[in-house]
Amino acid sequence: MEYEFTLKYRLTTADSDADELVERLGAAGCDDALVGIGRPGRIALDFSREARSAQAAVVSAMMAVKKAIPTARLVEVSPDCVGLTDIAELVGVSRQNMRQLSLAHAKTFPTPFHSGNVELWHLAHVLEWLVERGTYRVEQCLLDVARVAMQINLVKESALIQGELRREVRNLVA
Repeated sequence: MEYEFTLKYRLTTADSDADELVERLGAAGCDDALVGIGRPGRIALDFSREARSAQAAVVSAMMAVKKAIPTARLVEVSPDCVGLTDIAELVGVSRQNMRQLSLAHAKTFPTPFHSGNVELWHLAHVLEWLVERGTYRVEQCLLDVARVAMQINLVKESALIQGELRREVRNLVA
């Protein structure tokens, strides 16, 4: 199957030559990615990768990037952290429709992981909810890659929790 996802990385100052990075990425096996270097010190790779699973696609792409740019640090795998507009676009409805859906089913609609002026959800949770309802068509590839992206992002962020706090929090959120 073919999986579409984006890997975003932070670069060191040594990795600032865009043409060289593109060459290295191609040689390492990232020839199925569109490379974006719009923000200094960052790189984004939009992949469309054939693999037996979403996990295999994303992990193999991450390994190829690591081979090409060993000092690059993963910022985010997407699609994962999304607002209502993003969800609506992916599902093929209007933002207003998605907002109404979230309000009409407030007790069961997934809880955002960030609330405030902008609310953010893990895309996988919303897609799973939509699939359970059976009212929206969700492509399995999208759901699979959203699950993998969320898990990788959570692992990356949880590695920042240190020592005693890690043990205390693990017991409180489980």
